[in-house]
Amino acid sequence: MCGIVGIVDAGGVSFPLYYALYALQHRGQESTGISTFDQRPFVHKGRGLVAEVFDEQILGRLRGTVGIGHVRYPTTGANLPENIQPFNFVFREHTLSLAHNGNLVNTNALRTCYEQDGQIFCTTTDSEVIATIIAHEIRRSGSVEDAVGVAMRQLQGSYSVVLTLDDTLYAFRDPLGIKPLCIGRTPSGHIVASESVAIDALNGTLLRDVEPGELVRITENGISSTQIAISDRRAHCMFEFVYFARADSVIDGTLVYDARRKIGEELYQGAPMDADMVAPVPDSGTAYAIGYSQASGTPYLEGLMKNRYMGRTFIMPNQQMRENAVRIKLNPIKKHLENKSVVLVDDSVVRGTTSRRLIDIVRDAGARKVHLRVGSPPIVAPCYLGVDFPTRTELIASSRCTEEVRDLIHADSLYHIPLCKMVDAIGIDIGNLCTACLTGKYPVEVPGECCDARCVEYQKGSVQMRLNVD
Repeated sequence: MCGIVGIVDAGGVSFPLYYALYALQHRGQESTGISTFDQRPFVHKGRGLVAEVFDEQILGRLRGTVGIGHVRYPTTGANLPENIQPFNFVFREHTLSLAHNGNLVNTNALRTCYEQDGQIFCTTTDSEVIATIIAHEIRRSGSVEDAVGVAMRQLQGSYSVVLTLDDTLYAFRDPLGIKPLCIGRTPSGHIVASESVAIDALNGTLLRDVEPGELVRITENGISSTQIAISDRRAHCMFEFVYFARADSVIDGTLVYDARRKIGEELYQGAPMDADMVAPVPDSGTAYAIGYSQASGTPYLEGLMKNRYMGRTFIMPNQQMRENAVRIKLNPIKKHLENKSVVLVDDSVVRGTTSRRLIDIVRDAGARKVHLRVGSPPIVAPCYLGVDFPTRTELIASSRCTEEVRDLIHADSLYHIPLCKMVDAIGIDIGNLCTACLTGKYPVEVPGECCDARCVEYQKGSVQMRLNVD
């Protein structure tokens, strides 16, 4: 999924970029990087968390009033130093820096095409493909607007991008708006970021989302924009609202916390349970559990205490690390759980391994019954657009009914929010959400997979390209 940020600030951008990336740390823990510009590029990248890669001395060397940053959660490309973003290109006395959140489904075809023309790729990521297309077209036309238009015609998949061309910041979003991107005003400049919490971290004001298909240009003089592509639909990623985004973010007009709280209320309405307590799987289950408690009158009580110095188990690089991290990350509060009937609320069940281990932990701590309530419908299909559950064999619900899953994860009962109720809580029409992992129908053409009815229209040209339109 990754987190991206771009800032223009007359007082310097290195420390604001650091703080913004810190606010986006939940979006990626593998690596991070910052690129700034002051007559020439200044870059620092490394593996690890934001606080591990940067310190005051390093930030002091990243000079400039414009820059971009990235935290990486890999879906395409191995955990290699060369895959750490931002990427930098120097050509014709210009410097292009680029960072990307999303996942392309036609990476291999694009790489092959450009390699046949003599292009040499230095990384294994789809992000370099985007950077290559844009750099190539800027060399030809000298226009960022034209270059992004060419890129949007070629790219298939999800992408929110921030880039700098020398001292100018640009940001754009795919025509379906799959991945989030928003604009804010800070006390001394402007920011564009994956989530509004990055704006909050700088004491800024959220202005609006970057529109799907829009290219935004930001300088010290302000913001201008060009609508490069127009689609007759949207495909906002539902998993942002269910799990990935921070609960205090506002994404595409929806406060994530409110959506999750409403889903929690619906979890009770759909499967009421006479229990002693409702407990979240922290932290992503917290808002759901509060909504369930408010609707049911069942006392909200923490049954699992999170080690705040642990990262998200879902975005650990491999399954073994995820399993080993669960017990260290979440410790049961035995006094709360002993001889209790517990409604345990979580955001999703993906592989099922974490759910089983958590239920076993709660039961071993003395719980009499453990009823799992889940804030998303069963995940039955792979995501090719940026979430790390790529194969059906990894998805516990892909070939099993609810009762079979319940038995495998050791729950006394299991209930998922129905798709229609989840959509109502998010507040975005289902026609403008990507629910492919829940339905198996994708908003873009993926070889070997089904697409929803409008995907064919999208591929055939319902996306209109408009260049240089204010």
